[in-house]
Amino acid sequence: MRYVFEDYSFDTERREVHRGKVPLPLAPQVFDLLEYLIRNRQRVVSKDELIGAVWSGRAISDEALTTRLNVARTAIGDTGQEQRLIKTLPRKGFRFVGDVREASRPEGAVLVGDPVATADDKPSIAVAAPRLSVVVLPFTNIGGDSEQEYFIDGVTESLTTDLSRISGLFVIARNSAFSYKNKPVDVRQIGRELNVRYILEGAVQRGANQLRVNVQLIEAETAHHLWAERFDKPVVDLFDMQDEIVSRLAHTLNAQLIEAEARRAQRSLRPDAMDLCFQGIACLNKGITLEYLTQARSFFDRALELDPNNVDALVGMARVDVVIASSFLTDDRAPHFAAAEAVLTKVLSIVPGHAVAHLNLGFVQIFTDRADRGIAECERALALDRNLAEAHGWIGLANHVLGRSAQTEANFNEALRLSPRDSSAYRWMVAVGFSKLQLDANAEAVAWFRRSIEANRNHPFAHFALAAALAQLGHLDEAHAAVQAGLVLHPDFTIRRYRASAWSSNPAYLAGRERIYEGMRLAGVPEGIVG
Repeated sequence: MRYVFEDYSFDTERREVHRGKVPLPLAPQVFDLLEYLIRNRQRVVSKDELIGAVWSGRAISDEALTTRLNVARTAIGDTGQEQRLIKTLPRKGFRFVGDVREASRPEGAVLVGDPVATADDKPSIAVAAPRLSVVVLPFTNIGGDSEQEYFIDGVTESLTTDLSRISGLFVIARNSAFSYKNKPVDVRQIGRELNVRYILEGAVQRGANQLRVNVQLIEAETAHHLWAERFDKPVVDLFDMQDEIVSRLAHTLNAQLIEAEARRAQRSLRPDAMDLCFQGIACLNKGITLEYLTQARSFFDRALELDPNNVDALVGMARVDVVIASSFLTDDRAPHFAAAEAVLTKVLSIVPGHAVAHLNLGFVQIFTDRADRGIAECERALALDRNLAEAHGWIGLANHVLGRSAQTEANFNEALRLSPRDSSAYRWMVAVGFSKLQLDANAEAVAWFRRSIEANRNHPFAHFALAAALAQLGHLDEAHAAVQAGLVLHPDFTIRRYRASAWSSNPAYLAGRERIYEGMRLAGVPEGIVG
């Protein structure tokens, strides 16, 4: 069957979509999604029905479904804001509302709107693999101990499930991946057969008391190795170990895939909204400086010009405002937090199950004297994606601002267990240091601040915090040196600016800040203009 709407033709037999005579590359699932909506255009199709038809009932996140819908809309010249062809009906489902004409295809016939074949025509170009598309191949059992197969297969299956929860990530189902078990691996061929950009393969080896897991991420098209990691763990509880390995892998892989997509986007002559989003997220992951934040905002702005309702770009813009307001980069924090909250509320009205949006909304609430609500948002984010290590970190910060600093270290240790090399870890370490200062454990605070600086020497506030703790211990020469290091990175930092940024009205928290102000004065941090 062939469907024609506006200047598009949709051929279900050839699985081709054309705009005029120009072929449009579509991922298989996006094609299936469009076909199902067009075939059932007389009625509203529920979310569950659409998932059952296109994904064979496999559990996928709301974000993943929204991403595929946005891709489908973009392909046929529609947007989430305009909804000229695909309409979303809140709490009901979706409907294709375009004016469609059906045209059967007699054998050998060429219909109006078809690309006309000539003797010079080249074979059609293969459909491009979806961005952030990956297959987790069954891990190899080194040593061949059959008793380890259940554990090794469990790691593969759990990792496939956890990765599928990540917003925008397309993961090949377990059954397809396991069809390659115990077969020679040709990553280029697998990439073509499954239409994915990336392949994750691994191997597990068990000794008497030790387990080693090696993993590597490969670009299917080129067979280039993009990233590798090794886990060495004592054999105590295999299932706890499996959870830890899977959580670390899922979190790290998300960052690595985004970085790989950002590099691809840099080479694109005509980047689309998602290309620009990947580059913006990559800038945010580099660190907290006005330079990186300005670059990130520019990428997200450009993405929103192309697609005003692009969820990833909206969350990215909110994240930029949150970081600026929470990192003492401005004296006027309230407008940034308000802008971020408005954008995140909009995102959650479109995609209620967007884990990262819930996480960032929780962060805004923690920093605006609503820490209890912030904890609830972070917990909601973890319910949607258990591998969001950052959520544990910000729950720890919330406990600190609520005067429950004795609980903070445990929260941050959980975050570090899931993601020991996290790009945000240095910020968590500063928060633990402050919780120690609140508990009058100055030496422990110094140790945490030093860890933060070792993780990222370009975070100015860690230097000022270290200076305050050292001054409280009487180490004034070291404290003065720490202040100078911080002022090189942030010349405008003052005690007045820090005092104006109190995140909570909790008495215990405010009393702890008074000790920090005094430590900063002793260390020589500029007071700033008062009044």
